Amino acid sequence: MLTINDLKSGSHIELNDEPYEVLSKEFIKSAQRRPVMSCKLRNLISGKVLKHTFQQSDAIAQADLEKIQTQYLYKDAENYYFMDNESYEQFSLPSNIIDNKGNYFIEGAQITILKFKEKPISISLPIKMAFKVKSAPPGIRGDTAQGGTKEVIIETGAKVKVPLFIKEGQKIIIDTRDGSYVEKITE
Repeated sequence: MLTINDLKSGSHIELNDEPYEVLSKEFIKSAQRRPVMSCKLRNLISGKVLKHTFQQSDAIAQADLEKIQTQYLYKDAENYYFMDNESYEQFSLPSNIIDNKGNYFIEGAQITILKFKEKPISISLPIKMAFKVKSAPPGIRGDTAQGGTKEVIIETGAKVKVPLFIKEGQKIIIDTRDGSYVEKITE
């Protein structure tokens, strides 16, 4: 159990049987009241942010989170399939947990899955990943004072905006947080 003095930004706590991450905290002292800790918390399952005030006497449960390394296997209409790297156990996750991160899954890719009480709640991808451009329209010259871009399709089927000089068959690096182009890989 944690006390209000143990709470720090980035700490994971359990509140109402759900995991939360502490985003910020503020210690509030007033003249005739006991000091309290006002925290901004983000629900790790739903992503909702809320404010919660902890009294000095509160015992706060630490969230029981587990990170497991997995290998992405394949996808069907409703689920994504993974294999645990340690136990070699195969399991599936529904599309709603994966969200748009599935746009960056390549067969055999290493994916980190965050579990809460043995239930997968979130996926963590490397920030930068390399992909091969599957199809790219020719770059059309025109008003390129601001740096022209075009939309290409990468090997996973996702669409990405890239500079005009990117051609089909080239490898590029994508930022998986927002799906933006980072750089071209020269071989």
